[in-house]
Amino acid sequence: MELFAGSPSESTTAGSKPSAPKCPQVEPYKAKFATKELDALDDYLTTEDFRNKSIARLSGAVQIPTESFDDLGEVGVDPRWDVFYPFAKYLEHTFPAVHSALQLETINTHALLFTWPGTDSSLKPSLLMAHQDVVPVPKETVKQWTYPPFAGHYDGKFIWGRGASDCKNQLIAILEGVEALIQADFQPKRTLLLSFGFDEEISGQDGANHLAPYILKRYGPKGVAVIVDEGGAMLESWGKSWAQPGVAEKGYVDVDIVVRMPGGHSSIPPAHNGIGVASELISLIEANPYEPSLDEHNPYLGLLECGAEHAADFPKKLKKLLHKRDSNAHACAKKGRKDELAIEAAKAGLGTKYLMTTSVAVDLIKGGVKTNALPERTQFTVNHRINVGTSSSAVLNKIGRLAAQVAVKYSLEPVFFNGSEVPNSITLSYRDTKLEPAPVTATPVSPNSTTPYSLLSGVTRALYGEELLVAPGIMTGNTDTRYYWDVSDHLFRYSFGWDKEQTGLGNIHTVDERIGATAHVDAVRWVVGWVRAVDEAEF
Repeated sequence: MELFAGSPSESTTAGSKPSAPKCPQVEPYKAKFATKELDALDDYLTTEDFRNKSIARLSGAVQIPTESFDDLGEVGVDPRWDVFYPFAKYLEHTFPAVHSALQLETINTHALLFTWPGTDSSLKPSLLMAHQDVVPVPKETVKQWTYPPFAGHYDGKFIWGRGASDCKNQLIAILEGVEALIQADFQPKRTLLLSFGFDEEISGQDGANHLAPYILKRYGPKGVAVIVDEGGAMLESWGKSWAQPGVAEKGYVDVDIVVRMPGGHSSIPPAHNGIGVASELISLIEANPYEPSLDEHNPYLGLLECGAEHAADFPKKLKKLLHKRDSNAHACAKKGRKDELAIEAAKAGLGTKYLMTTSVAVDLIKGGVKTNALPERTQFTVNHRINVGTSSSAVLNKIGRLAAQVAVKYSLEPVFFNGSEVPNSITLSYRDTKLEPAPVTATPVSPNSTTPYSLLSGVTRALYGEELLVAPGIMTGNTDTRYYWDVSDHLFRYSFGWDKEQTGLGNIHTVDERIGATAHVDAVRWVVGWVRAVDEAEF
């Protein structure tokens, strides 16, 4: 299939060859195979009748409070997991064709794996993902919501409620698209998998951590052709609209730090107690942040190249630094040399800075038990999101060096990463959620072949128009794809619904979460286009 479109920035000079574009854009792509039923389906998805039904389906899903809490006990033991039973029943009632035509397996009680068998077993399956759970709504914030957080209220433009944009919209859009294709008598050649975890918001240990090995065992290493999960959305930058499917994720590590110092009566305190020493270490950590650094594999470098190539409003200084980087490709790798391009790009704001910087945030702290007793044990937790091009070991080494400085100053024993804790010490440990930066999915675009990335780009531009440009993106947070690295080489974290009038990420994880109805309905249309297109692809 022909997907390639040349870059408008290609130029020639006398006696020279055209310069190869760094960010070629593919032509819009729609599936070639069609029937009158599929044509009728395309028309129906644009009707007011479908829009109203689609809004009602998402609203109903939001009304079931599938919250996942950090302190949840074992599945089957803690009754708070039981909310996923009525949610599964809601899906069964709402999508009867899916539950009839697809094989449904429940993994670890609440994870859902649907399989739509294809007619050609030689083709690797494709996989669409989403998660059923949502972050909790703190009781003290309920009154701040414009509409009740689990009402699923539709105001004529937005569907409001927890999970409306993270990510019941994606889960429902996937099921709506597949339901519609079944009703249009579509039969896939390529097997389609739908994988829905139920604890993504608390790291996916019980959901995706069980689903991925199950799929891996069935299809083998790299046995799935392409995976699309939640992730990067559309944004406006440099006067252009961009779709940014996430092709990488930053790493992750939580470091727990415990300061153990002698207690005693607070009426005769020493010059420094455990809380004071912990505070000094926190201040030292915050005073030594990571510098922005753009590794050659970081997808944000690809976005900058796209901006320089396609956007007239792209900053001249960034373009100059890009050219300088090209001219001296290894300059930034030299020890001790600051990355000028990354530092300049990071000035766009924190949302941009942390696409290319290891983040450090003290998120939890606890110390002391009584006002007249000196604290004997003070603990705090430092969360890191690890930049592409570095590693968890580099992060642990740095925070260890800082902690050692404070330990020496106060004659405390440094006990680092060995699982023990002793009196008169500073102890460092990391949690089992430690994760290296994800493998980066390749994003080749070629006039001679179709790749998963070029197909995704073509389907997106077919739906939203050629004014939407596609560039690789990176996730500062982590998705359930962290467990799927061995399942496929082609992992995309992509929120494929777009409402041009809606800015931002729909207030995910906070008060007044919502999604534009247009974005949701178009997400269904994207799913239909994607399933049909990937069915014809030869990868």
